[in-house]
Amino acid sequence: MAAVLDSVRAFFAPSTFTLDLENAGDVVARENLLDQAMGADRRKKSSEKIRRGRVPAEGLALVARDRSGHVIGTVRLWNVEAGVDRETRPVEALLLGPLAVDAAHEGKGIGSALMRAAILEAKKRGHGAILLVGDAAYYERFGFFAEKARHLVMPGPFQRERFLGLELKEGWLAGAAGMIIANGRKLAQLPIAKAA
Repeated sequence: MAAVLDSVRAFFAPSTFTLDLENAGDVVARENLLDQAMGADRRKKSSEKIRRGRVPAEGLALVARDRSGHVIGTVRLWNVEAGVDRETRPVEALLLGPLAVDAAHEGKGIGSALMRAAILEAKKRGHGAILLVGDAAYYERFGFFAEKARHLVMPGPFQRERFLGLELKEGWLAGAAGMIIANGRKLAQLPIAKAA
């Protein structure tokens, strides 16, 4: 019931935020927001290990900004291989996360707007499926279900009932089985100078 009331309030509330592509100037604000929303242990999660050292999928790092331009919400999607298909070919997919909204702005529809924008943009870019680890009760409204990820596993510990999938193309995950691994672009690393 609370989710329904939040949605109604958000629908009738004047727009207090805008959605935008994340830019290099958003890094510190995004990381601070994630630390506040997810806690210090967020870097130990299986999803975070997949993302480490990688760049988000092209055009799929979004932020919500308040009227002053401050980052108040974030979502990113990452290129992964979702196991293999029946012919043992890698199944290309996206891993969503994290999704976070500043606590002072919760209940305004920001998280939902970020999710819908990310899903729409992923679909426009021709991606076949999105996976995530999260609260099924929240993500089912966007079409994510545990059944779609039932033959896939995350590296490291994860809660099976929280591992969800959404097919952007019908049947994309049918037959997909195995481990989720990163396959997106790597972060550029600066060369380390050797001491003389």
